Amino acid sequence: MTFDQMLERVRLEGAYPSRERAAEAVRNVLAALGRQVTGDERVDLAQCLPVEAALTLTAQVPDTEQLTGWGFVKDLAARTGATPATTRWDTGAVLAVVARLAGPDLLARVLDRLPGGYALLFGRAELRQPQTAAS
Repeated sequence: MTFDQMLERVRLEGAYPSRERAAEAVRNVLAALGRQVTGDERVDLAQCLPVEAALTLTAQVPDTEQLTGWGFVKDLAARTGATPATTRWDTGAVLAVVARLAGPDLLARVLDRLPGGYALLFGRAELRQPQTAAS
């Protein structure tokens, strides 16, 4: 898939009025994702993306603290100045396309490395069992 094809899919997924708006969402969401995904999953995910998207993902230095899915949305909203609702919409539109490009096996590996709440952002059911605190 080319970057233009990716933008068109995100534009359709997010019902954006223009390709420019889709490109903004892709840049913001992939940069934020690049701050969260590490290790082999980061490398493999970058290889599934068009070059421009992969560069946006890998240009970010991973954060030392991983955010939950909702924390990811709140952090991205704060960085972009958008509302959490708009940011959640953008995240879902971009990550749905990323999930299709990654495929189910890589997506499962990525989700295993991230805290809870990301599966829903990628358009998948959250299948993790909640962790109980040790007594």
